[in-house]
Amino acid sequence: MNPRERYIETVTFGTPDRIPFEPGHGRESTRKRWHAEGLPEGRDPMEFAMGVLGIKPDEPRQPTIYPDADFRLLPMYEEKVLEHRDGHYVVQDWKGNICEISDEYDVSYLRTGIDFVTRRWIKCPVENREDWEAIKVRYDTEAPGRFPDDFAARCAPLAERDWPLIIGFSGPFWQLREWCGFEGLCMLMIDDPEFVAEMAEFWSDFVARMLDRILPHVVPDGILISEDMAYKAKSMISMDMAREFCMPSWKRWTRQVKAAGCPIVDVDSDGFIGELIPLWIEAGVNVCDPIEVAAHCDIVEFRQRFGKKMAFRQGVDKRCIAAGGDALKNELRRIEPVIRDGGFIPGCDHGVPHDVSWNNYLDYCRQLAELTGWL
Repeated sequence: MNPRERYIETVTFGTPDRIPFEPGHGRESTRKRWHAEGLPEGRDPMEFAMGVLGIKPDEPRQPTIYPDADFRLLPMYEEKVLEHRDGHYVVQDWKGNICEISDEYDVSYLRTGIDFVTRRWIKCPVENREDWEAIKVRYDTEAPGRFPDDFAARCAPLAERDWPLIIGFSGPFWQLREWCGFEGLCMLMIDDPEFVAEMAEFWSDFVARMLDRILPHVVPDGILISEDMAYKAKSMISMDMAREFCMPSWKRWTRQVKAAGCPIVDVDSDGFIGELIPLWIEAGVNVCDPIEVAAHCDIVEFRQRFGKKMAFRQGVDKRCIAAGGDALKNELRRIEPVIRDGGFIPGCDHGVPHDVSWNNYLDYCRQLAELTGWL
């Protein structure tokens, strides 16, 4: 099988020749440690680990060309430092947030997931309806830069791709939280639910219009909806709120892409998602991740509850990877029945943290490769 076939077969409970090997990557601080412990500079840790273990990379033969449709606000806000004091920067990020970060980082760390950066939110771009009217203009589907000039040409060869094409964008909770801030959004759900519904409908329409422009040129193998909406033990909002403000978007986008022939709808949310999975299943979602064990997510129990209505990705306790030894062996033994049952691509249940040593990462990769058919 090629990588595309293998991915689809796995998450749709088919019969893959082996399970995709996705142990997870380290961010900047993790890689800094690994470089000191044996990972050569400039090398991708997963690819280098495969070489050390004698695993032949399963590289696609077709070029990995991405459509590059941009779902973000355009134009973006200017990234700038507003103040520097007591070892911290007060900055404006590309989304229009004002926040405080340690001065060991710069504002670029808020643009992409370079590393795990703690921040204190000071002001978000939407605090009232006047702010809302001002930011809406940044979501014009016809805005310069929204699609590359050669979009149709980029999409044409993708009909022959042998690697999985996944198109990602923010879900309604994630996006409204980006605009209003977490506390601001939750208060609006109580104080002004009509305003929240208006913003959610706007975002639903925007994403649907973007998909309308994409799907005639290329049908992806999956969409990935970023929707962090859970604490360590509970959802951030009630299921009634999720059903009211989020379910319409989830259902609409799922119908839209599946009607075009896209088989996979994946929702990514950290935290405890046990309450949310039934809603996602109802909406037509068929994959979710990262299944954080520290947040009381038990993939074995989830499989017992939801059967083959939901496939999973990741789900390996990062704390056990860090501990290594028997802790890691027992963790992989715990999830092995779900691996054997299908519909599961195991990997670290979020970014690999810097308390994972290079030797433990290599051992973890070896054991994972054995379980997924690569060794």
